[in-house]
Amino acid sequence: MAALHELTIAEAGRQFRAGTLSPVDLTEACLARIDALDGALNSFITVTPERARAEAKEAETLFAQGVDKGPMQGIPYGLKDIYDTAGLLTTAHSKLLEHHIPAEDCTVQAKLWAGGGVLLGKQATWEFAMGGPSFDLPWPPARNPWDLGRSPMGSSSGAGASIAAGLCPAATGSDTGGSIRMPAAVCGIAGLKPSYGLVSRHGVQPNSYSFDHCGPMAWTVEDCALMLGVMAGHDPRDPASIDYPAQDYASGLLSPVAGLRIGVVRHWYEDELEAAPAVIAAMDASIATFRSLGCIVTEVRLPTLRTFTDSKMPLTAGEIFTLHEKDLRARPQDFGRSMRYRILPGALLRAEDYVQAMRARAELTATVFAVMKDVDVLLTASSAQPAPLLLPDEPPTFFGAAAPSLTAQFNLTGQPALSLCNGFDAAGLPLGMQLAGRPGEDALVLRLGAAFERETDFRSRRPSLEQPVEAMAAQ
Repeated sequence: MAALHELTIAEAGRQFRAGTLSPVDLTEACLARIDALDGALNSFITVTPERARAEAKEAETLFAQGVDKGPMQGIPYGLKDIYDTAGLLTTAHSKLLEHHIPAEDCTVQAKLWAGGGVLLGKQATWEFAMGGPSFDLPWPPARNPWDLGRSPMGSSSGAGASIAAGLCPAATGSDTGGSIRMPAAVCGIAGLKPSYGLVSRHGVQPNSYSFDHCGPMAWTVEDCALMLGVMAGHDPRDPASIDYPAQDYASGLLSPVAGLRIGVVRHWYEDELEAAPAVIAAMDASIATFRSLGCIVTEVRLPTLRTFTDSKMPLTAGEIFTLHEKDLRARPQDFGRSMRYRILPGALLRAEDYVQAMRARAELTATVFAVMKDVDVLLTASSAQPAPLLLPDEPPTFFGAAAPSLTAQFNLTGQPALSLCNGFDAAGLPLGMQLAGRPGEDALVLRLGAAFERETDFRSRRPSLEQPVEAMAAQ
């Protein structure tokens, strides 16, 4: 039997409903693990033990009364600290908001609370979900539980680290260029960037309006599907919200995947980014697994990653600068160095730069969707390398000058993209792959990912955190 801190949302829910586990006991196990390990991981900025205990007790009472609000009832979760929570500190991991207490919950938090979830606290991110792992902020950056000297990437860094370490079974992330999928990949968990407009962003600190997505992060694809069913839904308070038909994203996870057409975008990770040999080997093994499941796998070619980056970066830079220009002029010293370097390029943009980038975005999106007339899902790596070292004072690079990522193109197109673990390198660090579908076909992407997880044993492997906390924190 799995230890309490290793239970998935689905497993815990079954035990709650069978009467063999109490939400109170699961919550206490999570709080104890946070207390024991998070001094080394730095995955939480704020922990809310009293609130969590009260919400767990309420969930326990509801189960006893035969009231069932859905799959998140009694489930402990963390919120990325850009999600507004009424009466609770919400910092965006920035000195500018170190005392900020919102007056109301964001839509996602309101939905999770209404569904009976148990809030454990607010989780570390990069400054304003953008600034990179920094050591000049009021809170230290989160660390990767697979190797505390490495980064969990970001910006949903606390979410990725806490789930991998078993501090909580569920967390929310946001994704503007890969901030759900990159932490999911290097922390060995599952994370979904949903279709653009599927999950409301109302009350979530914006980063880049036309690219921001909110989504679920969890140990398994099944758990992401359960969370998405609670988080999704049209919200008129988010101007980008789309009224997709309501559905149960977990109900079809056991349906066959034989006959699904998968297009592998190999040139992105193998040729353009020269991925690590372990990444290429894991992708080849994953392709073989999908073929064994009866999927029809072919290789496809899409525009280069650099082409996507050249379109996205002017748009992101302009939108981010617009958001932060006032504070940058009035309080530049209160931004971290890395964040300042990422905002400033937006000041140099011309209107024609933005317009040209928008035109390129439309053309690139049309090209991707034309290819997807012949395939149901695109498959590529989530990251070309395992988790990088977490180094202090890493010099920031000018916007777009760094190597393109394998994730940002799906923010540009707005299609759903799921990252899940597909292997480990020789050092035991997790690797990840992406499955991307057509807009609105999140359920199909989740079904294919869940089938892969059932066919492989990567979910049985957890990071070892048996060192004394003092020794871990010193790394």
